Amino acid sequence: MSTPRNSLRRTAIRIVPAPADRPADDEIWPRVTRELADDLAVDAPARDRAGKAPFDEVARLQEAGLPALLTAPGANRRGADWRAASAVVREISAADSSVGELLAHHYVLSWSSRFFGPAPQDAATGTALDVRTAEEHWLLGGGVEPPRTETDPGLRLTPTTNGWILDGRRAFASGVTVADRLVVGARPGGTGDWLIVLVDPAHPGVFTDAGTDRVGQRLSGAGTVTFDHVPVPAEHVLGLLPHDEHAVTPFATLAPLALRLLLVQVGLGIAEGALAEARDISRAGQAGPAPASSADGRPATAGGHPLGTGDDPYLLLAYGELATAAHAASAVVERATDALARGLLAGETLGPEERADIAVLVSAAETVTGRAAVRITTRVLELVDGAEGADAQSGGPGFDRFWRNARALTAHTQPSHRLRDIGDHYLNGTHARLTLPA
Repeated sequence: MSTPRNSLRRTAIRIVPAPADRPADDEIWPRVTRELADDLAVDAPARDRAGKAPFDEVARLQEAGLPALLTAPGANRRGADWRAASAVVREISAADSSVGELLAHHYVLSWSSRFFGPAPQDAATGTALDVRTAEEHWLLGGGVEPPRTETDPGLRLTPTTNGWILDGRRAFASGVTVADRLVVGARPGGTGDWLIVLVDPAHPGVFTDAGTDRVGQRLSGAGTVTFDHVPVPAEHVLGLLPHDEHAVTPFATLAPLALRLLLVQVGLGIAEGALAEARDISRAGQAGPAPASSADGRPATAGGHPLGTGDDPYLLLAYGELATAAHAASAVVERATDALARGLLAGETLGPEERADIAVLVSAAETVTGRAAVRITTRVLELVDGAEGADAQSGGPGFDRFWRNARALTAHTQPSHRLRDIGDHYLNGTHARLTLPA
């Protein structure tokens, strides 16, 4: 589990920004991430209740330099490798999972040119998208997946002499209300292969409606974007996603797996953040059952000492179970993280067998962590019930947000589908289809 922070502190700290060209594994980045997480934790409940578009949160990210850091790794150790990015997303998510989701989408989108580009990309030099994202300190939003239903036409591209015209309307899960650039997938003429394109949301033909009625993850910048005759120059086409699954490379299909696994890191961060904050309150004696009494009415003892909140056997059992669930989820996630890191390094040489193994590990991490996050955040509401500042509706001083965020993050995941795919692979050696979404 990550290093706990003092969740009871009420004075915001001053973040010392790190230069964007510093390598991700430099000792300064863990410190910057930790300081930013502490800063976000201070007012996380108040910001969640307000539910405003996350402009303030993005300003804090930019001040700390995280959008520039969280780009695909390139020359001069620019950007962040998969393990470093995962650690940043998880740490930030423990403090504010909406911001963690913002960063997760941003980082995966920064790989778009490498996943879908017309030729194998050189990780040593980088691509135009990730290089410029780092240089311009862009925050990326959007999504490249095809619609999940046949009735959704998605976005359409019409050819022109200098590029394309983008039209259509699409809902996105994160970042679109505050992004500096949008990365989206659209079909030429509404049929066939998908083109991955870069769009400036400041164009007058781009209209964004914020998703303000969300139960959880309310500050992730979700919304619906309408594109009305928006020009897309040829140089802003980042790559191609073939409609025929037999033409899709195993490396390109790491894109949805990468996003799913980073969102698993967000879920694990939610569980760890909720557990750490609940522990702080229990240690302070602000929550938990009243001390038990012996038959003669005197306070019960343990080892000759009065049995207080921190000694209550039922409370210890509860925290033991929850901590074990978090540790177990972390172990599964770490294995999937290592596998995906190897897949990204393999690039275009990645084979279908290796991709299938990665998909199974990601599905396992998704299933185990999703269940653990919901269980931990639900139980935490009970453990902090009665804490100072709590009421029947909130379950604690802002603790309901952990439960709502975990529920919102896992609502669209079908554990039975993931488990079936894992079982089919384990029993029959069947490979998951090379499609998007995965």
